[in-house]
Amino acid sequence: MDYVAALVPPVVMAVAFTALVVTIVKSQGGANKAKEDALVDAALARAEAAEQTAKPAGA
Repeated sequence: MDYVAALVPPVVMAVAFTALVVTIVKSQGGANKAKEDALVDAALARAEAAEQTAKPAGA
């Protein structure tokens, strides 16, 4: 019975990791993908604009 006790934690972790990966893969794309992409693009644009204004004009 010691082998069962030794195998249970890795099996539980493998199942949990597989479920996590499946959840991540399923959440990619879908109806909200365009909205999420737009939010990321807007955040990147704001960050780039702030970086450009922080630099001196001659640099």
